[in-house]
Amino acid sequence: MYYYQLRAFHAVATHGGFSKAARKLNISQPAISDQVRKLEGWFNLRLFERKRRSVVPTELGFRLFEITKRMFEQEKEAMELLSESEALRTGSLRMAADAPMHSVNLIGAFRKAYPGISITLRIGNADEVLSSLYEFNADIAVLADVPDDDQLQLIPLRTDPLVAFVDVSHPWASRRKITLKELCSQPLVMREAGSKTRMTLETELSARNLEFEIALDADGRAAAREAVAAGIGVGVVSQAEFGFDTRLKSLILSDCDGTMTENLVCLKERAKLRTVAAFWEIATSHVN
Repeated sequence: MYYYQLRAFHAVATHGGFSKAARKLNISQPAISDQVRKLEGWFNLRLFERKRRSVVPTELGFRLFEITKRMFEQEKEAMELLSESEALRTGSLRMAADAPMHSVNLIGAFRKAYPGISITLRIGNADEVLSSLYEFNADIAVLADVPDDDQLQLIPLRTDPLVAFVDVSHPWASRRKITLKELCSQPLVMREAGSKTRMTLETELSARNLEFEIALDADGRAAAREAVAAGIGVGVVSQAEFGFDTRLKSLILSDCDGTMTENLVCLKERAKLRTVAAFWEIATSHVN
């Protein structure tokens, strides 16, 4: 009974405005505004705060939005089942990852097997990637920090130690390894709060009662890399993520037990989606 009104509400909440929502649904702006007004009128409530250039859901609107996300994701699943994408000739897959290097090889293998499936990949820290799964903004994710949650299904992809890195003009650039105590004698370039790399390093240092000085909080790996290259401090990253940069030198942390395990993760309720299941099969064959 309320399908079209809920669809209009969901589109406005998703796109942040009536005009964008109308274009997405291929209907007029007055029509979509009317559907939302009807929904509000029937229940005598407000779902949006109308501002000059945008609309923002009210508290109740946000709660309804969480429900409509699930509602229209289920509709999408139903249509996928009935459409050509069931045979994986067409369709899409949304991925989120805490680093691109753990994802691109899998994406390449998947695209070879299913060239008709388009893939989007968004990069963020562990908190952001996990949120994208729970909020149905990603179908599948690759990340290190996976909570113990019965809603999640995962397979480990690889495990790597932490390494320090310095610019090539640093006195340590000629060395092969350092200790954690030595690391703490230098100003550190740390990843942002929510980064699994930072949490792992801080756990290691805390276990040894080592104090450290943070020279810079860097938002993302690229920012940390540039800061270290500029001589601001010493950085730490998982060995797999160090990559190759002629400006930088990696150093083994000889007494560090902390490791980073990257996992492929999805919500169990979405694991049977054809695209997710196919990607999972490709990933499993690469791990094994």
